[in-house]
Amino acid sequence: MKSVSISGSSRTNVGKKDAKALRNAGMVPCVLYGGKEQKSFSVKYNDLLPLVYTPEVLTVDLNIDGSNYKALMQEIQFHVINDKIIHIDFLEMFDNKPVVIDIPVHTTGNSIGVKAGGKLTLNVRKLKVRALPANLPDSIEIKIDDLDIGKSIRVNEIPVENIELLDTPNMVVVTVKATRNMASAATEATKAPAKK
Repeated sequence: MKSVSISGSSRTNVGKKDAKALRNAGMVPCVLYGGKEQKSFSVKYNDLLPLVYTPEVLTVDLNIDGSNYKALMQEIQFHVINDKIIHIDFLEMFDNKPVVIDIPVHTTGNSIGVKAGGKLTLNVRKLKVRALPANLPDSIEIKIDDLDIGKSIRVNEIPVENIELLDTPNMVVVTVKATRNMASAATEATKAPAKK
């Protein structure tokens, strides 16, 4: 899994007044938890943009006052009016401790149902997985070559290695539906007089 490096500074005061002052100075209050002790720190607003505004899921190489931590962005809060980042929670990762994270779903191949005129629908953009940090994939690839019209691929039909899928096993992830054009063409075909 790809990572991004972010540097932060410890916060000694963690009240609302201090958080507001940090935001006014172009900083974002953050918390790192999951380790021996919770750490409050702040990061420059612009340094967080490559982590937040990307379709990819990234791990974070976090440097707080010279100490390094491997982390995941766990929760993010945005301002209700201007949508600016106002707080981020990070989860510290350890090599021997599984983490739970949402991983993007990507389809690969050309569906026979789509070739026949059907429409591919991706019902789920991300799947929740549990895995050791070293086994976290960038995405979950689903091969759709054999997917015909009216057929679906469910969570329990996705082959994965070294990770556990946590979503409901029978949840439909991707399906190929018949289009309106196909339905009307089939109707027209039934109405057409038989050739003698």
